[in-house]
Parts: sequence; structure tokens; C-alpha cells
Amino acid sequence: MARPRLYPDELRQRAVRLVFEWRETHGLTDGGYTAICTQLGLHRKTLRRWVIETEAGSRPGVARADRDRVAELERENRELRRANETLKTAAAFFGAEARPPTEKVIAYIDRHRDRFGVEPIWKVLRVAPSTD
Repeated sequence: MARPRLYPDELRQRAVRLVFEWRETHGLTDGGYTAICTQLGLHRKTLRRWVIETEAGSRPGVARADRDRVAELERENRELRRANETLKTAAAFFGAEARPPTEKVIAYIDRHRDRFGVEPIWKVLRVAPSTD
């Protein structure tokens, strides 16, 4: 397999700009790619890839990777908010006790299981599942 050639950014930008200008004057034709590739000494597939990448970056909306990252951050934010709320209610429930007795922990879990869920409470309070 041949090693890919590295082209300067200026050449890439110029080639893509020429394709867009060709489209404005001649419409969407394959002749534009052929003419520009011959003029600049590029392979046709290389130029098509550059144009597709440029168009993908200029499309309205959010890219898939950004959308996935936002969804992940929103999920993480929800978990942190729930953990924070769990800690607030636990602090109010247990008072100033450093390590409350098991009976109090079980009572707290029973009281808040519908609101937070049992496993998230175990995780946040670092309580073993066998405690319940």
C-alpha cells in the first residue's frame, strides 16, 4: 500500500474553494473534480474526501461526536446531582454522627429508596449491599 501524501493546508483550502466556485458557476458536475485535480496534481478521491470533510464541518447542527459527548455530560450531571441530594438528606438524617449505626443506615435506605434508589445510596454512602 502506498504511503499517503501530505499536502499543505493552503493547497487543501485552495482546492476545496475551487470546487465550491465550480459548483456555483457550473452546478454539480464531475467535470469540476477532474479539471481541478488535473490542474493541482491531486487524486480525485483525495479532493472528494476534502470536500466532504469541509461540508460536514459547515453543516448546521451538532456533530455526532459532540452530541454523544453532551449526552454523556448530561448523564454524569444527573448522577452527580442525585449523589449531592443523597448526601444532603443523609447529613440531615444522620446529624453529626461520623459513622451511624447499621440500624440508622437501614432506616435511611428504607425511607429514601423510592426517591434515590437503593444502589445509588449504597454507592454514595459507601455502604456494603449486605447491610440492607
